[in-house]
Amino acid sequence: IAPFCRHALNSGVRRYHVAPVLCQRAKVAMSHFEPNEYINYEKLEKNINIVRKRLDRPLTLSEKIVYGHLDDPAKQEIERGKTYLRLRPDRVAMQDATAQMAMLQFISSGLPKVAVPSTIHCDHLIEAQAGGEKDLRRAKDINQEVYNFLSTAGAKYGVGFWKPGSGIIHQIILENYSYPGVMLIGTDSHTPNGGGLGGVCIGVGGADAVDVMAGIPWELKCPKVIGVKLTGKLSGWSSPKDVILKVAGILTVKGGTGAIIEYHGPGVDSISCTGMATICNMGAEIGATTSIFPYNARMKKYLSKTGRAEIAALADEFQQHLVPDSGCQYDQVIEINLSELKPHINGPFTPDLAHPVSDIGAVAEKEGWPIDIRVGLIGSCTNSSYEDMGRSAAVAKQALAHGLKCKSKFTITPGSEQIRATIERDGYAQILRDVGGLVLANACGPCIGQWDRKDIKKGEKNTIVTSYNRNFTGRNDANPETHAFVTSPEIVTALSIAGTLKFNPETDYLTGADGKKFKLEAPDADELPKLEFDPGQDTYQYPPKDGSGQHVDVSPTSQRLQLLEPFDKWDGKDLEDMLILIKVKGKCTTDHISAAGPWLKFRGHLDNISNNLLIGAINIENGKANSVRNALTQEFGPVPDTARYYKKMGVKWAVIGDENYGEGSSREHAALEPRHLGGRVIITKSFARIHETNLKKQGLLPLTFADPADYNKIHPVDKLSIVGLADFAPGKPLKCIIKHPNGSQETILLNHTFNESQIEWFQAGSALNRMKELQQK
Repeated sequence: IAPFCRHALNSGVRRYHVAPVLCQRAKVAMSHFEPNEYINYEKLEKNINIVRKRLDRPLTLSEKIVYGHLDDPAKQEIERGKTYLRLRPDRVAMQDATAQMAMLQFISSGLPKVAVPSTIHCDHLIEAQAGGEKDLRRAKDINQEVYNFLSTAGAKYGVGFWKPGSGIIHQIILENYSYPGVMLIGTDSHTPNGGGLGGVCIGVGGADAVDVMAGIPWELKCPKVIGVKLTGKLSGWSSPKDVILKVAGILTVKGGTGAIIEYHGPGVDSISCTGMATICNMGAEIGATTSIFPYNARMKKYLSKTGRAEIAALADEFQQHLVPDSGCQYDQVIEINLSELKPHINGPFTPDLAHPVSDIGAVAEKEGWPIDIRVGLIGSCTNSSYEDMGRSAAVAKQALAHGLKCKSKFTITPGSEQIRATIERDGYAQILRDVGGLVLANACGPCIGQWDRKDIKKGEKNTIVTSYNRNFTGRNDANPETHAFVTSPEIVTALSIAGTLKFNPETDYLTGADGKKFKLEAPDADELPKLEFDPGQDTYQYPPKDGSGQHVDVSPTSQRLQLLEPFDKWDGKDLEDMLILIKVKGKCTTDHISAAGPWLKFRGHLDNISNNLLIGAINIENGKANSVRNALTQEFGPVPDTARYYKKMGVKWAVIGDENYGEGSSREHAALEPRHLGGRVIITKSFARIHETNLKKQGLLPLTFADPADYNKIHPVDKLSIVGLADFAPGKPLKCIIKHPNGSQETILLNHTFNESQIEWFQAGSALNRMKELQQK
């Protein structure tokens, strides 16, 4: 009997599964790239049964997978929205912009090798300029130092490395690593894309990833569960993207905070696997912890087509644990009839401003938004599947048949090398070129600001439409006057052909080259290729079995990479007389706190990238970005310069923020930078989940006003003291003394969500410092 089977017999785990079936199941690998790392549904099942018996109620699918990964299912306190869970994720994924800091932190931990399967994906550092091949060559040259660091660090510490050109991290994960029931954490906010294959895939900061790679239980506040019941069936111009655009309009950018969005109901089966991934992906835009769909035939079909039929067969055997229990209760339920769902377009400047496509032209005219579309862009981690490209090509083909090309500029971003190679083989790429499109590299590109845009000047008011996920001010092209709208790839294509927001493809006509009017038919395309996927070029680097001899080079004079120094430990005293670096007015995303675009090149160099700290945030004192009063000199200057001056003078400082502070990307640089430049406290009306955790991990105090109206009591010229830190305890508010320039003062209460271990992070100076303290003990 194999050791696994012997263990099963001795431990009493569902004996009717034992040999030969159990042994066979134990041999199903999580991925072709890790043949010796097996899916362990037996453990998932055992944990679920323990928790179900304890809670004595039906479980949602989210609960099954989350609680199925508990470190101690028998004793873990479980209360949705309140308790912190200690979890054991199955794997970690990192994109190259965030992997730099994650790997630098892992190096600082002193550990020899990662404890769980982990991968690095090079997708963020490739700028869109001239087209795929040229842009990729240029990126490899410019980023050689960073790619070499990530490649060698991966080899040394046992991390798989996907080279530049491989594709976008989330498409690669869907094709190779996600599976029903997996718990995967990724250093990118759109990691929930993997929920399209029935996994709990959660975006985190690099320090969280280090915990998991170090074999330490990972902490997550027990999520609430929002159910979205889907009925009816998608048809015509309506697409999976419209589901999440509609949900975003309902819940807003913070409506999913602290919750998992769980889709269910009879309408689920009308959506393809990659369509479900699209919906889960953009759940990040409503603040959700993650999103998930139940295992079904569409997932099975996708697994088989991507060479993982054995995983599908195993999932079939355990399907009862990969769907919600009958009678399970959700904290909130939204119902959407897919048969009635109309094509949507959201924006500008925020992804939750939802409009039916039929209305957008009139709304734009009323609001004074530019009607003419300068550029249409399809692709991104949200919408770059084979089906997406096929539906866009189906629209383009109709225009070509009538002698038309795009009136707007048009770009196409394949999601992966496999997608690129397959759409080239099957003719989609050429159709999209023929209609006027430019095929970019398999990377994030304009979606994250990696776009060398030449057709407008900065400050020029214009409109673009994309199939991306985010449309924050300046995100795509660094121009605050670009009005970006988010919609499905097929709607982007149709609008790019028409060149105007006033075109509704469901009802409006185009004029062909022959002068005759025609109407576009709703696109129809295969969800998966009829032939097998063409894998394209081999872009994966396996880690060696023994990487101990591998050298990882970080030059002390490098401008791109910098080894980390530990942050200072808390001195045991209250934080007295802190200056206010900035009081932020309105929306403040991680793009505002730590801009991307040209700053991506410094993601591995903490001191250099700190020069972008809060440069996009609006100062309430003067209504300007990157202009704050230096309280010591009374002169106005850039935010990072002012922070550096305070640090030089030994003065601690705080930031005051508004609602949902830190929404958007998972980038932990938005937490590392204020800590590096001497910040101690961030006080807001509310936080986005990932950013709040990132701040805690780096030894900062993220606090919220007990009374949101107290935001108005603090002025940029005040001084703040946080008292009561000697008695800092879970659930106990802290006091803030506000000292006004006229000598008066007042006291307000500040809430926090720290648990005991997180308080230890603060006291040690950071979570990494605490980890090293525990190692030494």
